[in-house]
Amino acid sequence: MNQVLRFHILLAAALIFFGCQSKKEESAPPIKKAKAILLPTEGNEAVGEVYFEETGEGVLITAVITKLKTGKHGFHIHEKGDCSAKDASSAGAHFNPDNEPHAGPLDKKRHVGDLGNLEADESGVARYKRMDKVVQLNGSKSIIGRSVIVHEKEDDFVTQPTGDAGGRLACGVILPFDEEAK
Repeated sequence: MNQVLRFHILLAAALIFFGCQSKKEESAPPIKKAKAILLPTEGNEAVGEVYFEETGEGVLITAVITKLKTGKHGFHIHEKGDCSAKDASSAGAHFNPDNEPHAGPLDKKRHVGDLGNLEADESGVARYKRMDKVVQLNGSKSIIGRSVIVHEKEDDFVTQPTGDAGGRLACGVILPFDEEAK
């Protein structure tokens, strides 16, 4: 396992442990920003960064992913913050705390983790920016400590429970992010 991936796994484990401890302290400030650094799964090259920012209107999600094949790729938040498996299967299923059907990001009934598709241009770069009113950085449905996955194929928004998006090209754990601490 490469050192960057090992670091992210250990960091996620520490975050989950200390996050559970901090829930006992009601004075802990809410998380306003989070970030996931996506690394490729075995045999793939896709890499990128995904940012989440709490706003008064929801969570602003922005991403830049590179080294993709031209076209659409499913983009989801998965239930576990574990990218250790060679194919990222350790990240589990889509994050779905309300037991809703898989759907598109604008549907009323959907997985919290249903972010839709990224579309890579001819140079293999995909950019994503949207405001999401379902994703949360705090509370019982927080995405902190979970993972972001970029899939091989386009999410069809219909096939249950995954949108028939195919294999996992890249995975990254969602962690709190403080720009001033860089």
